Amino acid sequence: MNTPEPASVVHAPHRPLTDYYQTEQDRQAYLRKIFDDTAPDYDRIEAMLAWGTGSRYRRDALVRAGLKRGMKVLDVGVGTGLVAAQACALTGDPTLVTGVDPSPGMMAASKLPKAMVMVEGRAESLPFPDNHFDFLSMGYALRHISDLSVAFAEFERVLKPGGRLCILEITQAQTPLGRWLLKTYMRGVIPLLTRLVSSQKKTTTMWRYYWDTIEACVRPEQVVATLSAAGLTHVERHLELGIFSEYHAVKASPGG
Repeated sequence: MNTPEPASVVHAPHRPLTDYYQTEQDRQAYLRKIFDDTAPDYDRIEAMLAWGTGSRYRRDALVRAGLKRGMKVLDVGVGTGLVAAQACALTGDPTLVTGVDPSPGMMAASKLPKAMVMVEGRAESLPFPDNHFDFLSMGYALRHISDLSVAFAEFERVLKPGGRLCILEITQAQTPLGRWLLKTYMRGVIPLLTRLVSSQKKTTTMWRYYWDTIEACVRPEQVVATLSAAGLTHVERHLELGIFSEYHAVKASPGG
């Protein structure tokens, strides 16, 4: 007899955003195309969005999650490599860091060390063996996963026993005023500014979509519950500035 899942365990991470696509198959095709098309602008807009503090924050978040020198790292949803670049610096050896992403355009736009391995693939079906990595990171890609339960089971599978996980995500502010300010900034101000600095026509649409996925994403407590249901231990959420969520977890060791 199967044990029923807790009500808060999540399969699909968010409601469909039908202004952009109609089906799950359409969503995957839409995501790949819009990220491929806007990749040349991504780092410039992200730096503007974060007021130039993104690199420092990503580095600090990886340290908080336990990334240390010499660890073998997988960065899921590597994109243009903003998290992976910090992982390369912290491990001390770019050959220890592997990035995986469904968008070839985003990976091609990265400025990562040539020694780092880049692989095309999806979080729900990672092309790596069991018990392979000491540390797994994912920066701001949770909202784009089609099934959190499947992806988190994959994360648990590829981590070594005792391996650590760090997922970074932007989440809704906790107050009505905070939510209104964040929405106004990310869905109004940032898309407007992109018209002035972007070279790609779809960049404005991509940053509106970015906010809409934040608004539609499941609640943090559901993310925590789904990580635990995947067999990960010591699951916790660390919050910075009321909107930057860091989800930390550890793969259980045999007998531990």
